[in-house]
Parts: sequence; structure tokens; C-alpha cells
Amino acid sequence: MNVYLMFNNRSFCLDKQRVEKTKDLVRDLELETIFKEMSKGDEFLYEISKNAVLQSLHEKDEILYRQEILKDCIKNQNLTREIYKLTQVPIKKKQDHWLSIFGRTPSSLLSSSVSLMEMYLGVFDELRILADKNVQKLESSGFIRLFQEIKDELNEKYLREIKEYLKELKFANGALISAKLGDTSGSKEYILRRDNSHKKGWFGRFLTLKPKRFSHTLHVRDDAGAKVLRNIRDEALNDVASSLSQAVAHVENFFDSLRKEIAFFIGCLNLLKKLEELDEPYCFAQLFSQDLRVFSASSLYDISLSLVMDKKIVSNDIKADEKELFIITGANQGGKSTFLKSVGLAQLLVQCGMFAPAKSLKINICSALFTHFKKEEDSTMQSGKFDEELKRVSEIIDNIKPNGMILFNESFASTNEREGSLISEQIILALLQKHIKIFFVTHMYELANSLYQKNLNQSLFLRAKREKDGLRNFHMIESKPLSTSFAKDIYKEIFL
Repeated sequence: MNVYLMFNNRSFCLDKQRVEKTKDLVRDLELETIFKEMSKGDEFLYEISKNAVLQSLHEKDEILYRQEILKDCIKNQNLTREIYKLTQVPIKKKQDHWLSIFGRTPSSLLSSSVSLMEMYLGVFDELRILADKNVQKLESSGFIRLFQEIKDELNEKYLREIKEYLKELKFANGALISAKLGDTSGSKEYILRRDNSHKKGWFGRFLTLKPKRFSHTLHVRDDAGAKVLRNIRDEALNDVASSLSQAVAHVENFFDSLRKEIAFFIGCLNLLKKLEELDEPYCFAQLFSQDLRVFSASSLYDISLSLVMDKKIVSNDIKADEKELFIITGANQGGKSTFLKSVGLAQLLVQCGMFAPAKSLKINICSALFTHFKKEEDSTMQSGKFDEELKRVSEIIDNIKPNGMILFNESFASTNEREGSLISEQIILALLQKHIKIFFVTHMYELANSLYQKNLNQSLFLRAKREKDGLRNFHMIESKPLSTSFAKDIYKEIFL
């Protein structure tokens, strides 16, 4: 029995190597804020949330499959949290009772396996009751399939039979073992046999002729004899102990998968609850294939900034279908970087099957998302900032594929404007030829104006709006680049 809540045809796995490669993305988009809100201090939820968000999906059907399950979770939040709570039970009981299937002998292995299986059966029973009560409320194919399998495969009769088998394996009346005579006076081929006498009624047992029995009782101090009997018992129990431990491992894998996969949706619910407290909107994006260029949003906002400020923040509307290059200029501290992050966060959250931070969003899937934000100099740098920027761009170019997406934030500002503009323009034009979607925030007027003069059909020029009195309203408007970023406004605010 498989869980398959994260994918239609496979289980969700943690990918530490993939997550390790996304350090720049996590830092530039301030994703830690989102992971912490999703996890609410729970280390396990944090690890699952981080892995799920950073393992982007690239097929429309995969994203929609996960979105439908998340919608079910939102409609049935108590049920979702109850399932997650049930997956914690085996972990807690194992910790409390030191249960393990790693016994040294077949006898101890069998004993611990029986205890573990009895514990899991109790959880299965509760899970089946949940499935019976709630399967009609669900709409997603993933949840319906899981609950239907639980109902079909873990019905009351089946669970009762397993409990009977486990009761027998405790050998309350001793173990029935057969053996053959060996070549010498010894015996061999010890096999565990099932004692079926208990299945006969009392009348049947009364009429059954009892065979002659020979018995031998060991002296309490006969350690050697006791050791021989233990060895005989262990040899007879070896096969059944091994089979039951494998069954326990299979059940443990199911609960481990269920815990991992439902944990992602718990993280989504935690984040959603916070957004509702802040009165921030959310939506499920309308998706388009990678080869199209679609980007239209209403009330798009930077979710990480909203969480940090703990309040509703300024959002933006944009309609930019069939555009591949976005040049963003305008006033200092006018919200350009915030808008850039809102774009990246929306793309990332949508492609892991989550809701988007906007009232509405139409967006095309991208093959990969990269960020290239300016960094401050630090002691770990082996060369200057400009060399470091070039190195990072080179790494991105080596890994990006057609229909990918890059967010540039004040890139190549570490050199003079003429050199920075020339290099940036060459990189932008080369990336466009490879069908890469580009968002570029810059103060370099030479770069922005040069691209504007080229009148590229697939380009859109946005500017951070500035009021006449110098105030910023943090809205992006469609406009040609200006030769000033109004740094004088900041000077006046600070010094005058």
C-alpha cells in the first residue's frame, strides 16, 4: 500500500544534495522566513517544508495533482491534522517502550516484531475509522485513492485475523516444533508448527484420541540443556521471525511515507493560517506550459516581507503575457527588490504545488529558477566583487536550460556603469536567444536605455513609482527608464 499524496506515481524523498545547491535562492528570496512559519518550530516540519518547496515540479499535471490535494486539506483541516497526529503515535510509543525489530536472536526478534505490529494495527484501526467517516468529503484523486485502499485492504475482518495470528505467535502455551532424526543420535530440520487444537470445540477435543506423549523436564540448574532448547527454538522460529520483521518494516515504511507527505500539507496550513491573520490574499495559479510566456497577477506581494513585518503590505498588479524580458528601474527604496522577490516566490511556491501570494495569478511553468543578487564583500571572497559576480553568472549559465528563469538584482553594479551595462546587455541578449525569462532590477541607465531603444517585442519596462513630493508608494508602473534614481530624496530624508 502506497501513500502517493505528493506525486501520482511515486513517493516523496528528501534530497539533501539538491537543497544544498539552492543556498543562493534561499538567501536571496528570504525563504527561511517561510520555512519557519510553515514549521512553527518543529524540526521535522522544517526539513520537509524546505525540501518540498525547493524540489520544484516541472509538469503541469504533477502540480495540479498536488494542488488538488492541498485544496482538500484546506477544506478538511481537522482531518489533515488528525492524520498527521496519528503518524506521531508509532514514534512516541517506540520511544516510550524502546521497541525495536533489531533483536539479537530469532526469539527476541519475533517478540519485538509482534509488539510493534500490534501497535501499528491499533493505528491502522484508527486510520480506517477516519477513512470510513471522511472519504465522501474528499475530492482529490490522491486522497480518495489512499482512503479507498485503507478501507479495502484494512477492513475490520482482516485486522481481526492478523490480531489472532499475532496472539498465536506469543506462544502462551508453548511452541509446537517438529524435527527429523539426524544421521547420528541427534535431530535436525526444526520447523515451527501451528497448533490447531484450539480451533476445535470442547466436544471435538473430547472425542479426539490423544497420542502418547513423552515429556522431559529440565532441572532448574541445567544451563547446558536450557541452552540447547533455546537453540532449537531459535532455529524453528528463524523463518517466521524474519518474515514478520519484514512485514513490520513494510508497515513502518508506509507510516514514514504518510508522515513525510502529510507534513508538507500541515506546513501549508500553518502558513495559510498566518496569511489569514494578516489579511493577505492567496490563490491557486492558472498554469501554462513552459514554452509559453504568461505572467499576469493581481495583488502580488512579497510573502516573506509580510511575515517579517507581521502585517499586510503593498501589492502590485501586472499584465505581461508574451513577455520574456522585464527591466525594472526607478526610485531608490521604491520597492524594486521587493517586487522582484514577490515574482520569484510566486513562481517557486506555485511549482511546488502550493498557493500563490496574490489574489489571482496566471503563470507559465519554468524549467528552473535562479537568482543573481548583489552581495556585500566578506572575508570569504577569494577575489573582488566583480569577479565573484561573473563567477556566479557563469555557474548559472552552466546549469540553466531553455525556459528557465533568472532574477537579477543590481548585478554588475560593482564596476563602472559603462562596463557593467555592456556586460549585462551581452548576457541578457544571449540568454534571450536561449529562451530564458529574465527579470532585471538595475540602476544602470545606460543598460536600461540601450535595451529600451532596441524596442524588443518580448520586453517590458517597469519603474518604481515616485510621488511628486518624493514619497514612494512601492507600486510598479509600465514606463520607460529615467536617467535618475532619485537618490537625492533619500539624502534629504536622512540629512535634512
